[in-house]
Amino acid sequence: MGLFDRFRRRSRVSRPTGGARTGSTTVRASDAADTAHLENFVSTRRGVEGFVEPRTAVSDVTLLLVAHDGEWTRRRVPSVAWAHNFANKHQVPSYDAAVVGVPQRMRDYNRRKKQQGL
Repeated sequence: MGLFDRFRRRSRVSRPTGGARTGSTTVRASDAADTAHLENFVSTRRGVEGFVEPRTAVSDVTLLLVAHDGEWTRRRVPSVAWAHNFANKHQVPSYDAAVVGVPQRMRDYNRRKKQQGL
């Protein structure tokens, strides 16, 4: 192994959908594990709503799922259309987070968890 070989190797982190970079970093693309996690969350919680978050300078498109009690999860998804299709397929209402924001119950849940020291 040469002195500079480690700098020539390709990163094991894949680029977001379309091969775009987000800011000065490269983030991993969504994968089957992300989809499985979202499906598990939807099937094991009640009153779930989806909030599609657009690509930003530091992250790719994400789907934020919030349950009736404010418990939430966020995962990368391939595209905005994919996120809305996922929500429709699982009969979950979906919203554009850039327009409606995130629900108050999520912020309340985070506050409760912080007060509990979790």
